[in-house]
Amino acid sequence: MISKKMEGFVKNSSAIRAMFEEGQKMAAVYGKENVYDFSLGNPNVPAPDAVNESMIDILRTESPVMVHGYMNNAGYEDVRSAIAESLNKRFGMNYDAECLIMTVGAAGGMNIVLKSLLNPGDEAITFTPYFGEYRSYVGNYDGVLVESPVDGVTFQPDLDALAENVTDRTRVVIINSPNNPTGVVYTEESIRGVAEVMEAKQKEFGHEIYIFADEPYRELVYGDVTVPYIPKYYRNTIVGYSYSKSLSLPGERIGYVALSRDVDDFENVYAAAKTANRILGFVNAPSLQQRAIARCLDEKTDVAYYDRNRKTLYDALTADGFTCVRPDGAFYLWMKSPEPDEKAFCSKAKEKRILVVGGSSFGCPGFVRIAYCVSYETICGSLPGFAELAEEYGLR
Repeated sequence: MISKKMEGFVKNSSAIRAMFEEGQKMAAVYGKENVYDFSLGNPNVPAPDAVNESMIDILRTESPVMVHGYMNNAGYEDVRSAIAESLNKRFGMNYDAECLIMTVGAAGGMNIVLKSLLNPGDEAITFTPYFGEYRSYVGNYDGVLVESPVDGVTFQPDLDALAENVTDRTRVVIINSPNNPTGVVYTEESIRGVAEVMEAKQKEFGHEIYIFADEPYRELVYGDVTVPYIPKYYRNTIVGYSYSKSLSLPGERIGYVALSRDVDDFENVYAAAKTANRILGFVNAPSLQQRAIARCLDEKTDVAYYDRNRKTLYDALTADGFTCVRPDGAFYLWMKSPEPDEKAFCSKAKEKRILVVGGSSFGCPGFVRIAYCVSYETICGSLPGFAELAEEYGLR
């Protein structure tokens, strides 16, 4: 018999993964090229050549003990120093090696921070819509996930609602920008507003409230859009980052957590997160990936590839009559379902061999998420099916 908590987790298992697995089954029947799977945020752009070359060179030239052995639970000091220097140069911060913890992706980073901050019954706030796994991550530590709404048109945070939702039990506010699933980048005005609310609430309740800035999509922005670096606006910010999207390395599970020494109770928070990295079973981030990342901090993925997909899909779907939020970052298109029950729409789309994920999985029913980090051929191949759906719903 499994635990009651796991019964709940299994029952509410990821709809994204379920749709992805459904796509694999359909591909076996119809052929992969005839299934238009927009379910999973799995980058189609290959990792930069320098990443692969660095791994090969490391394996050939560095000591096997260094490459494959244990190290400090926070990660290799020289790797953390290199990342700290890069962040300081880019954002004017004051990080050093002892401000960073190398983690098993952004998810591992968020889990070690939540483990460090949450007591049972404590609250973590996030803005809807949000990555559905946040429910599980907060639930891992018997916390309560509080959903705070956004503006229904811009999908920027609703500051009045945030102020109402912060209580004496609030320990952390999770901010994901560029956002999964909307592709919206929170503006500087929004971040300043959130910071003002948080500062006021810290004074009101007499204890620190942290922001966890979940930033796996920071490098994926289009045009002249910039992503505010939240620690510059709110001192008690902990940044979680992953190279999964920026370098197309989702399966390598490598990222970091960064917190400035200016963060309240820095020594204890850092020590707790470092210990959580060990006791949650991660022990340390993958050693080879740490060493490779240190050599590739200036490498970038091909954002132009995603941009072409973004423009083609957005232009076609809006021309068909669908209502979509124009994404400024990440690689997701957030589309309003043409019927209130988005699950029914997902089923109809599946009849066209188009796989999208319902907004209920992201705490926002009535929408669907379309992950356009796929081949351009998949984008183009799906358009006739979307056009047929638009016809059936009387949108065109």
